Amino acid sequence: MRRKGEDGVGDYDDAFSPVPAASGFRTILSLATQQNMYTDHVDISQAFVQRELLPGDDHNGKWYIFSPPGYDEDPLHVSRLLKPLYGILSAARAWHTTMSACLAKEGCATVVFEKSMWTVTIDGARILLGAHIDDFVIACANQHVLDGFRARLLDAFEGTYEGAL
Repeated sequence: MRRKGEDGVGDYDDAFSPVPAASGFRTILSLATQQNMYTDHVDISQAFVQRELLPGDDHNGKWYIFSPPGYDEDPLHVSRLLKPLYGILSAARAWHTTMSACLAKEGCATVVFEKSMWTVTIDGARILLGAHIDDFVIACANQHVLDGFRARLLDAFEGTYEGAL
């Protein structure tokens, strides 16, 4: 019998990042239209490597890899990863945990049935936010509040403002 952590066996229970159903994004856009909200799109660059490995991740939070082809190192040399890379089972979960903690600091609360949709009221203006892994749709009726929220998000994570939807 193989156990978690052995060759070819992973922690597949933690290989996820919640994403809203398409109806969730349609709801945000519908509400934004009905309430004359501005809508923005933000893309976080290389989101997975902007997060530390979680302590409870596979292999007790320690991942080792062989050097990529083309490097002149001993073929038996391994390197310890300090950041989750795309392809590591728990990388998406690590990103979602980081993103959720950042949004919680902003006062955001998840929508009960969607763990990748949030809402927050700042200076009397309600913000609606949906995230599909590292792409955000942000809606708010107050352009100034929206701009400030987007700026803080892009200060927390390296990314780009993709413009209004």
